[in-house]
Amino acid sequence: MPLIFGMSVLLGCQFVGELLARGLALPVPGPVIGMVILLLGLLVNGRVPDSLRQSGEGLLRYLTLLFVPAGVGIMVHVGLIRGDLWSLVVILFVSTGMTLGVTAKVMAWMNRGNVDTRERP
Repeated sequence: MPLIFGMSVLLGCQFVGELLARGLALPVPGPVIGMVILLLGLLVNGRVPDSLRQSGEGLLRYLTLLFVPAGVGIMVHVGLIRGDLWSLVVILFVSTGMTLGVTAKVMAWMNRGNVDTRERP
């Protein structure tokens, strides 16, 4: 029963996110909005319920299967990809660099004041 409750929470957050994205014509995908809703709910709750943890771990166990449709899509549309290959390569490198930079800045910001500067013997 806890697994059903956890999956219901995950799917409910995604559903509400999809409703908001489509209803307000937002340029952000519904599942992303759903993850933000889930994050806010977890912050308000203060902990991850066991049923949600159990569902998340079950999904993560089979995460690699979720990449199969993407791989099939690449194989089917290889002609389209070949036509824009260099644009895609540049975009991937630039976006990866930006992601690493933003992640480093956020980590530095979050660690500010948390570092123990005392000398250790």
